[in-house]
Amino acid sequence: MPDYIPNTLEEQRAMLKEIGVDAAEDLFACIPESVRLKKRLLLAGEGMAEGELLKHMRGLSLKNRNLDECICFLGAGAYDHHIPAIVEHIVSRQEFYTSYTPYQPEMSQGMLQAIFEYQTMVCELTGMDAANASMYDGATALAEAAVMACRATGRREAVIPRTLSPENARVLNTYARFGGITVNEAGYDDGKINLEDIERKITQETAAVIMQNPNFFGIIEDVSRIGEMAHRKGALLIVSVDPISLGLLKPPGEAGADIAVGEGQSLGSPLCFGGPCLGFFAASGALVRRMPGRIVGQTTDRSGKRAFVLTLQAREQHIRREKATSNICTNQALNALAASVYLAVMGKEGLRKAAELCFQKAHYAHKRLIESGKFAEVFKAPFFKEFVLKSGEPVAELNRRLLKEGIIGGYDLGGSYAELENGWLVAVTEKRTKDEIDKFVRLAGEFR
Repeated sequence: MPDYIPNTLEEQRAMLKEIGVDAAEDLFACIPESVRLKKRLLLAGEGMAEGELLKHMRGLSLKNRNLDECICFLGAGAYDHHIPAIVEHIVSRQEFYTSYTPYQPEMSQGMLQAIFEYQTMVCELTGMDAANASMYDGATALAEAAVMACRATGRREAVIPRTLSPENARVLNTYARFGGITVNEAGYDDGKINLEDIERKITQETAAVIMQNPNFFGIIEDVSRIGEMAHRKGALLIVSVDPISLGLLKPPGEAGADIAVGEGQSLGSPLCFGGPCLGFFAASGALVRRMPGRIVGQTTDRSGKRAFVLTLQAREQHIRREKATSNICTNQALNALAASVYLAVMGKEGLRKAAELCFQKAHYAHKRLIESGKFAEVFKAPFFKEFVLKSGEPVAELNRRLLKEGIIGGYDLGGSYAELENGWLVAVTEKRTKDEIDKFVRLAGEFR
C-alpha cells in the first residue's frame, strides 16, 4: 500500500496505469450500467464547522421515532420486550464490546466461556442436544437448517406452510434457488397449518418439514403431530420458535423436532431500527457434526483446569470450501452475550412470568379491540402474544393515525397475504401496561 493518497490527475493516471486500466470507471465494469448513478451527488456546497455539523445531525435524528417516545404494538418477528439494565452494562464492558472472533483460546477464555454458556442455555431452552455459536439472524438460521437437512438425508425437497414468516420464507427460497432445493408450500386453515394438505406435500423426497411455533399469525401449532408426519416419511422436522414462548410452551426437542432455530432478538437485544439480530440454532446429537458455523467446547488445560476452545469448525474459513457446512463465517457474539445475560438474570421463573404476561395482556387487548365494534376476529385458534383482526379501515391509514398519537400499530398482512386484506397483526408484550393497551384500543376504534 502507498504511503500517500494520489491527489493530482497525473498521480491518479499513474496509479491506474500501474494496475492495468485506462480510467477509474473501468474499476466498476462488473456493475451493470442500469444501476449506476449517472449524475453528481447532491452535496452541500460549503463544509460545516464541528458544532454546526452536530446540530445538523441532531436535527436529522429527530425525524426518527423511537420506542422511548412511542408505544409499540408491532411484532411480526422483532419485539419490544423488557431488557434488564444489567444486560447493557455487561455487554458494554470493553473486554466483550471489542471482542470479535476468539481464534486464540489462550487469550480469549472470557469470550469463549460466554459463548459456551450461551450454547448451554439455548440447549436447555429448546430441549435439544447441541447448539452452535449463533447465526446472523432467525431467517438465515432457518435456511441453514434446511440445507443441513438436505445434506443429512440426501434429499432435495423441503415443505413449508404459509403460516411461516414471509421474510423467513423469502430467505429460504433464495438459499433454495441457488442450492438446488425445491420448496413446496402447504396451506392453512383457521390460521393453523392445514394438516391434510401438509401430509399430502410430504413425500419420500422430502428432506425436512419446516414450521414456526407460534406461527406468523401468533397461533400455537401442533408440533408433535406434524413431527410424526415428517418422520413417517423419513424427513426431519425443523421448528422455528419464539424463545419467550418457551417459558410456557413445550420445547421443540420434547415435541419431536430434529432442529430448532429462531430469532433471539427478544432475549436482551433492542429493536435498534432493524438490527443487529441473533439467530440461534440447535439440533439433536445425531446431527451435531453437520451443524453450520462453529461450536465452543469445554476441555481442560495441561494443569487440569477448566478451559474452552473452538471445536467442530465446519465453516469455509477453516476447511476447504467444498467441505464446509456453511459459508456463514462469523457469529453474533455480542448479541449472544446479551441473550446469556438476559436468560441468567430472568431465570426459569422470570422467563415464565414474562411469557405469562405476554399471553394475558395479548388476550386482554384482543378482547377489548373486538368489543370496540371496529374490528372482527379472523382466526379462532389459540394464540400466544400476537393475533390477527380485520380492520374496518385500511391498515395503512389506521397505523398512520396511531403514529400521530405516538403509537406504533400492528403489521399490515395484506402485503404478504392477499386473502387477508385489512388484516392487522398486533403484538402485545409484557412491557405494555393496562393504560397503554386501553389508550391503544380507544384510539384504534376512533374511526367512522
